[in-house]
Amino acid sequence: MLEHGAAPPGGDRNSRPPSSGGLGTRLMRRKPVERLVAEGGQGEGGTLRRSMGMWQLTMISIGATLGTGIFVVLGEAVPDAGPAVIISFVIAGITALFSALSYAELAGSIPVSGSSYSYAYATLGELVAWVCGWCLILEYGVSVAAVAVGWGQYLNELLDGTLGFTIPDALSAPPGDGGIFNLPALLVVVLAMVFLLGGAKESARANTIMVAVKILALLLFCGVAVQGVKSGNYADFMPMGMAGVSAAGATLFFSYIGFDAASTAGEEAKNPQRDLPRAIMLSLVIVTALYCLVAAIAVGALPWKQFEGSEAALAGIMKEVTGQNIWAVLLAVGAVVAIASVVLTVLYGQTRILFAMSRDGLVPKVFSKVHPKSGAPRANTVIVSLFCGVLAAAVPLGQLADATSIGTLFAFGLVNVAVIVLRRTRPDMPRSFRTPLSPLFPVIGFVLCVYMMGSLDTVTWVVFGVWMAVGLVVYFGYGMRRSRLATAEK
Repeated sequence: MLEHGAAPPGGDRNSRPPSSGGLGTRLMRRKPVERLVAEGGQGEGGTLRRSMGMWQLTMISIGATLGTGIFVVLGEAVPDAGPAVIISFVIAGITALFSALSYAELAGSIPVSGSSYSYAYATLGELVAWVCGWCLILEYGVSVAAVAVGWGQYLNELLDGTLGFTIPDALSAPPGDGGIFNLPALLVVVLAMVFLLGGAKESARANTIMVAVKILALLLFCGVAVQGVKSGNYADFMPMGMAGVSAAGATLFFSYIGFDAASTAGEEAKNPQRDLPRAIMLSLVIVTALYCLVAAIAVGALPWKQFEGSEAALAGIMKEVTGQNIWAVLLAVGAVVAIASVVLTVLYGQTRILFAMSRDGLVPKVFSKVHPKSGAPRANTVIVSLFCGVLAAAVPLGQLADATSIGTLFAFGLVNVAVIVLRRTRPDMPRSFRTPLSPLFPVIGFVLCVYMMGSLDTVTWVVFGVWMAVGLVVYFGYGMRRSRLATAEK
């Protein structure tokens, strides 16, 4: 017997796929939460394996987040904000925090691999879920390429400091940045692919080691670079005004995209309802603290105008402060490992989102085929890796970072809306974590995401608009008709 107010076994009436209806009804069909959870881990020919505890999940989020903004994008953001880039990190972190609270609630309630795509499918309907999933492909797939571009810069620093040579620009920079083909960027994506093909447990173990190395590298930087801090470097603190701080914050939001990576591991976690919310919040706190500390020391040790065009700024600061190559070499080692960790974990997240979309019929079945021996979606991993690797080798860093930021902000905004909707449609659903002061905090999170999106330049919006248009063509031409909810109606 159902308790008063409880949902029927298939979920609430609003989430049932309709048996018939016009185009609007079909676009708004929702997938029941119970069905999402019941299908967890199931793929074509096999199932994903539950092998991760809270520690591994936290390391996935830190691995996907820590390093991107500091090692790579800092050189892009400082010229916009000056020393006030510290405030930009705080603004981006606060924006991420409100969205992280919403992610934590939904990850504990709907512990599946699709992240915000699956949350939107359960609350906002199939079309919105598709748009969200399409944004996540932009967020994860393109960010892999963006981070891989920066990896090549630090690899050259390491080669120069240890062997006395660097990879020529023609083979270490994309077209438009003075090169023909970015070979190191392609290489790091292929290496990450090899780890992922071994299975989630093995990849998580390798990532944990890499995360430890990059935290030590950043602490080493702080210990050495603080000796070169000059108060005069903070004098012109906000040279571009608040507009510059906001623009830098929007770019630096790219640095926080990884905190939601744990939510893509929902079907490979041992106790997802308990561990996913904890991992998301803990990783964000650790990453924000390290970002702000390193940024404060970096702009104090090097005049902000000298950051222009530098994609390996921290290694240069170490060399400038000490006058010795050894410190820059040690930092370059940490950066090479750190950025490889980001590539590994973000690439993992991308494959799991496509896995969920494929299982729902919105993208081809090849993305949900699971290898019986490794328990990993191998074909999915190879296809995504090759796409991201070629993108990394051919497109400059700045364009990639901003394109990723706008896709991320859009997806995060939808997650905040999803929390509000699910609270209204499923108030009695068990929640292992509840966003405080809901709906106030989710509304703040949504407004901050919209504000940050408005700070991005026109070119980024044009790219985003074209991406969305292509996505809608794919949905109406393929996904809408092949959706498993659509076939269930026939």
